[in-house]
Amino acid sequence: MSRIFAVVDAGEAGVAGVLAGEALRKAAQASGQAIEIELRTAQGIVNPLPGDADGDLLLIAPEGVDGPSENRPHRRLTLEAVLADPVAALHGGKVADVSIAVPRIVAITSCPTGIAHTFMAAEGLTEGARQLGYAIRVETQGSVGAANALTAEEIAAADIVLIAADREVDRGRFAGKRVFAGNTKPAITGGAKLIERALAEASIQGGEGGASQPSNSAAATSGAKRAGPYKHLMTGVSFMLPFVVAGGLLIALAFALGGIHANDAAAQGTLAYALFEIGAKGGFMLMVPALAGYIAYSVADRPGIAPGMIGGMLAANLGAGFLGGIVAGFIAGYGVDWLNRLIQLPKNLQGLKPVLILPLLGTLLTGLLMLYAIGTPVAAALAFLTDWLRSMQGSSALMLGLILGAMSAFDMGGPVNKAGYAFSVGLIASQVYTPMAATMAAGMTPPLAVALATRLFRSRFTPEEREAGAAAAVLGLAFITEGAIPFAARDPLRVIPALMAGSAVTGAISMAMGVELKVPHGGLFVLPIPGAVTHVGVYALAILAGTLVSALLVGLVKRPIMKITA
Repeated sequence: MSRIFAVVDAGEAGVAGVLAGEALRKAAQASGQAIEIELRTAQGIVNPLPGDADGDLLLIAPEGVDGPSENRPHRRLTLEAVLADPVAALHGGKVADVSIAVPRIVAITSCPTGIAHTFMAAEGLTEGARQLGYAIRVETQGSVGAANALTAEEIAAADIVLIAADREVDRGRFAGKRVFAGNTKPAITGGAKLIERALAEASIQGGEGGASQPSNSAAATSGAKRAGPYKHLMTGVSFMLPFVVAGGLLIALAFALGGIHANDAAAQGTLAYALFEIGAKGGFMLMVPALAGYIAYSVADRPGIAPGMIGGMLAANLGAGFLGGIVAGFIAGYGVDWLNRLIQLPKNLQGLKPVLILPLLGTLLTGLLMLYAIGTPVAAALAFLTDWLRSMQGSSALMLGLILGAMSAFDMGGPVNKAGYAFSVGLIASQVYTPMAATMAAGMTPPLAVALATRLFRSRFTPEEREAGAAAAVLGLAFITEGAIPFAARDPLRVIPALMAGSAVTGAISMAMGVELKVPHGGLFVLPIPGAVTHVGVYALAILAGTLVSALLVGLVKRPIMKITA
């Protein structure tokens, strides 16, 4: 029996080409035939056929694409036809008239701050879909709202909805669709794998119009795996941030215009007094309610917002601050979710649950627990924490700065980084500003350090990395720690400890010198605002010191490129 030769010209559809080649190989083995397969992809040729190949020749390419040109008899087939019936394709029979539908995917990416991870995840999914030969549309829910928003028609036509987010996103639009929810990290590091996992594991999203929605449910629920407490907390933090930023900047401007007495009664009627009132009694007063309300929203959807915000307001009034807001948010969220599943109503009364019954009973449950059981002890714990932080001097402040700094660089925007960030942001509501200064300075250090290292130690980096160094520097100046991720991902065991060391130095100097920061984001661009940060010169020196430490360590531990390739 003659040997069979096949040329699979997959082009950009590399994964489909590999699958088609493997299907042909198994079909040949099952029939006892010998086959050699040459795979051509955008990355090159794998297993090229010998020049004297003599036998049946199959030429295979994606539908609508001309196959490779060969100057001898052959049969042309599409990738889709081979995947549909490899046995018929191998033996020249009638290939089953089955078209392999390319899945249509829509996706949403989002992260707590809505800046770097949101768009890196979108790029990862887009590249992954390109590798698989699939169509995808990605909506990014960033810091300024949704970009490339999905239309109702696109959602209706999609085979799957993929959510890659580190906070909860509204799924009301996806009722009845197959939905898969994951985090941004797998989308960034392996978009194709996440897409394949989503296609295999997605489940039907409930809600209005969704067949899978229980008749007694008032809130949209997902068939996918529930989000955990960390994701709920990050959802609350992401919605709280605009209140902190606006309030902090307005208070800083008030002190810049009116001095330290801008909020005194004697200053009433001045612009400085008005700015302070807006920032302190408007923006800052809503910080804790927003945190609690959107934690509850993440757990229980819209019926949880009112109980959560009311519980957060009670926490603020009781002096329980951000700790009380977190507790109130989880009580409201899980309480409303439990009530939603517990209360059974006739179908014609279902509409009362989300607008009357759940908000009322959820608020009653949360409010009574906050007033009589939880608020006072949490307020005492926060007061102790606040007094301890304010009294920190010398070695204790140094140690906290070291810890916060190292956390900022450990995973550069991941859970550990965000935990330290959320802690620091929450303390702003208690007028404790030193941890926020240490955290932001330490978060700026890693991208600045790798950018400097690409200039000082050029032999340690590829030309592409040296070119990316400038972009990393800009991201670092804007307090986007994720700018260092591409460098750390290529050599994590050497680069990450070096970056942690520099960030720890920066955080320690900032805390030890008592630098205070009233604004939780913006990096270098908020420092010139009068009153936003104290001891600006020392703060800049702390960032510079940590950047130098990390850059030098990266240069010492990384091996030159020539030695790696030798």
